[in-house]
Amino acid sequence: MQTASERRPGLIDRVIDQLRERVTSGEWPVGSRIPPEPELVELTGTGRNTVREAVQALVHAGLLERRQGSGTYVLADSELAVAVGRRLAGARQRDVLEVRRTLEVGAARLAACRRTDEDCERLRAALERRTRARQEGDAERTVQADVQLHLAIAEASGNQVLAGLYRDLLGAISENVSFNVTHVQPLPDEDHAELVAAIVAGDPEAAARQAARFLDALLASDAMRQV
Repeated sequence: MQTASERRPGLIDRVIDQLRERVTSGEWPVGSRIPPEPELVELTGTGRNTVREAVQALVHAGLLERRQGSGTYVLADSELAVAVGRRLAGARQRDVLEVRRTLEVGAARLAACRRTDEDCERLRAALERRTRARQEGDAERTVQADVQLHLAIAEASGNQVLAGLYRDLLGAISENVSFNVTHVQPLPDEDHAELVAAIVAGDPEAAARQAARFLDALLASDAMRQV
């Protein structure tokens, strides 16, 4: 028979897995506050000390963040995303953009082959939000809309590994898009409109060509040569 000290680590691991699943599944989305300790005790059917140790383990992993006087919040939904974020902290914008080109050109080609009607509607809506934000001169909304559009393309690729990798890189990609919006001469909206049109039309070569076109223009910019 196992002793209490031998059973306890397994119990903590089980609670860690329970809480991690709620984060990674999106039930507790990034930026949200997780339930307070009494609710977690009831949710997991364990004691306060076990819950505290499990939460602290996820804080150390980078998924959760304690905020004094406010509670505990979801910081990331993937431990890989945390590791990638740490690895890319301070990376050269040009290096990040070259990685984006590698992923986004392939994603566009696959999306044109595999997009569903639902994907097409999502892409059109994302493009419309991006266009509206640019026209209104709202840089923050432009960055958010641009990132969401390219994430939608990655998810329309039908390749869960590619889409997951893109999601894990969202922090670095968002910083890169923000840099481009701030420092690079704006490119025509038609670039993204033609990209979405090619995907919706099911033309993989045109989609890949359009994706490469504006990314290559960014790479050739004076601002990008300096970073």
